Amino acid sequence: MPAKKKTVRRPWTKDDVRQLKAMAKTKSGVNKIAKALKRTVGATSVKAAKLGVSLATH
Repeated sequence: MPAKKKTVRRPWTKDDVRQLKAMAKTKSGVNKIAKALKRTVGATSVKAAKLGVSLATH
């Protein structure tokens, strides 16, 4: 059985949130935003939902 990768949880900074909101306004798409923030698509989606930010691309 391969060793399980350790999950490292990084707290969201004010700058991360600011960048998430700014990129969401430009309709960048969750994949592009997640990559820019160096976070998973899941983490990015959950944070956006908590903030009430739509990540819809259309």
